[in-house]
Amino acid sequence: MKQITNRFFLVVSQMGDAIYFLMDVLRNIFKGRVRFNEVLKQSYEQGWQSAVIVALTSFASGAVLALQGHVVLSRLGAKEYIAQLVALSLLREMSPVFTAIIFSAKAGARITAELGTMSVNDQILATRTMGVDPMEFLVVPRFLACFLVLPILTLISEIVGILGGYFIGVYQANIPGVFYINQTINAVRFVDFFSGFIKVFFFAILIGWICCSRGFTTKGGSLGVGKYTTEAVAQSIILVIIFNTILTKIILTFWG
Repeated sequence: MKQITNRFFLVVSQMGDAIYFLMDVLRNIFKGRVRFNEVLKQSYEQGWQSAVIVALTSFASGAVLALQGHVVLSRLGAKEYIAQLVALSLLREMSPVFTAIIFSAKAGARITAELGTMSVNDQILATRTMGVDPMEFLVVPRFLACFLVLPILTLISEIVGILGGYFIGVYQANIPGVFYINQTINAVRFVDFFSGFIKVFFFAILIGWICCSRGFTTKGGSLGVGKYTTEAVAQSIILVIIFNTILTKIILTFWG
């Protein structure tokens, strides 16, 4: 019982520290303490690191959706709806969630490891002694980069995923290319795009918050860096999945 109680208070304490950390980050942003050159640098590094695997995963996801849709819809004599199946599945759910998970595992792990290494080597403390705020110099650029990069990666994922479905639809299901494109355009409404894309900004905040926070507070030397990085990625993915469920319910309730 004592161990459970101690664990509970430890979790509450960590949650409190994480919330205070987020408030500190937002305070720096709203006060205009943003180093835009660092934000652009971090955006390039995070985006380039994740773009290729996001594109490959999205193309494969779109292709698999089209293949499975071809099998099922052909039995119903409705294979012309493959384009709608692929487009709506990617836009509303798959692209935002898959991109956020991949981004957590690639860029999120990098953020945590970088800040964690700086923390255990006292580089963060050194920036303070030189009169530089480590939140402004190290954390805010990485946090804002997440907020900028993840939506762009999601757009890439949606386009490439639809392209993967197009290749299967045209060359496997023998659907005319122009007809497939028209079906895709006609199927997608603004609410379909918006309902998936709005989630990405929440995911970006979650990933940036967790990975920056865990990296900034890393302890325990090189072993601690590995431990905190693993925890940050796991927590990010779990929260992305949980918040996706919550946001999907809210969006469907209000917009359908």
